[in-house]
Amino acid sequence: METILNVFIVLHLISGSIALMSGGLNIFRQKGNRNHKKMGKTFFVSMIFVGISSLVISYLRPNYFLFIVGILILYMVLSGQFYLKYKTRRSLSVNFMGWSMPLLMLFAGLVFVDSGILMLLKSDSNGFTYMFLGLLGLVFVKQDFKNFRNKSKIKNYWLIAHLQRMTGSFITTLTALLIVTLKYFSNSVPNILFWLIPAVIFTPLIIYWSGKYEVRKND
Repeated sequence: METILNVFIVLHLISGSIALMSGGLNIFRQKGNRNHKKMGKTFFVSMIFVGISSLVISYLRPNYFLFIVGILILYMVLSGQFYLKYKTRRSLSVNFMGWSMPLLMLFAGLVFVDSGILMLLKSDSNGFTYMFLGLLGLVFVKQDFKNFRNKSKIKNYWLIAHLQRMTGSFITTLTALLIVTLKYFSNSVPNILFWLIPAVIFTPLIIYWSGKYEVRKND
């Protein structure tokens, strides 16, 4: 069992490194061209390995935080890629694969939020972490329900959803990496910085790109 665990840890580290490098390059390069698409495929595959290895490691060496991160990453990259694949469809409402992802994330998100609340009631500040990650997933689930029922006011909602989720998965992975390294710097660097740095840097980019590429239905 220890050998299997070590194999998945190595896989997790390698795929995570590739995901952060390819994702970082794609964030700052021109969107939609050949290089972007090629690097995007590398990012997508490596993130799938990150998510799966997170779940396996969290099972072999129980770690609830890593489990939540794995679920959230898989949901964001799979749903983000799903939007890109089915962008030419008028409606996604009849697609079983499409609906299964937000329904599963809805259940997981509620469990994560509930776990966070219970931890806070026990004076465990880590509950804020679980609540934040759970609520993040639920925000995207709400977006899915609106898009799948053609209620979105955004004409190219598939592009905005793809952009937000891929960048969101990158932020989640980078944040998780910083949290893991927290113990090495906890005496010299405020803990909150490890949470804020990725969000402060990349969230404005998500807002900027969403505004830049968004096309309203009444435009």
